[in-house]
Amino acid sequence: MDAFDRIMELERQGLYCAQIMVQLALDAEGKECPELIEAMRGLCGGFAWSGGPCGVLSGGVCFLSLLARDLDSGERTKLIGEFHEWFRARTAQYGGENCENIERGDPRNMATVCPGIVMDSYAKCVELLEERGLA
Repeated sequence: MDAFDRIMELERQGLYCAQIMVQLALDAEGKECPELIEAMRGLCGGFAWSGGPCGVLSGGVCFLSLLARDLDSGERTKLIGEFHEWFRARTAQYGGENCENIERGDPRNMATVCPGIVMDSYAKCVELLEERGLA
């Protein structure tokens, strides 16, 4: 199954964007942790929807943190900064990196806008890991 199919499968299961990103990281390691995936719901169903950053951003940071845990803290911080900078540029067309901006004030836009952002973010995370020999 390719990444797009897996993302769509996880979405159909009712997972939100941060949960999807972390599940993809767990998939890469062949691990399962339902408790972690459930905890990640708070980054979308709470934090992001109350004006915080998009769950794909926070989920992507968690994805990178999980898969780059062998890097020293300075390199991990740089890695996360590169992803955040890229994410800002990726979401600039919506006027910001929070859900309200990305969805343009209409949660129904989640079905059309968010899958592309999740897929692009996953690809960027993999690219950043590959640059460091971690993927």
